[in-house]
Amino acid sequence: MYYAMIGEDAPDSLEARMASRPEHLARLNALKDQGRLLIAGPCPAIDSPDPGPAGFSGSLVVAEFASLAEAEAWLADDPYVTAGVFARTIVKPFKKVLP
Repeated sequence: MYYAMIGEDAPDSLEARMASRPEHLARLNALKDQGRLLIAGPCPAIDSPDPGPAGFSGSLVVAEFASLAEAEAWLADDPYVTAGVFARTIVKPFKKVLP
């Protein structure tokens, strides 16, 4: 089943986000290579594809896992979580309908 994993950035976390980004992307690419990644990306803090120093307000990952517990464990080990980029996270089952 797919799970939506949402992280909300902590204030002033852009530096930690950028430092953790290579490891974060490596984990996402591993999911992609396994055919389990539906979508992933950040939410700019301002209405711009390149928010510059304004940074990001959070991220969304939708990926396939065997269970909610497995999805929660994967997110708990993500570099954005362990580096303190995210102030809050949530994981929810997700049902893809379109496209």
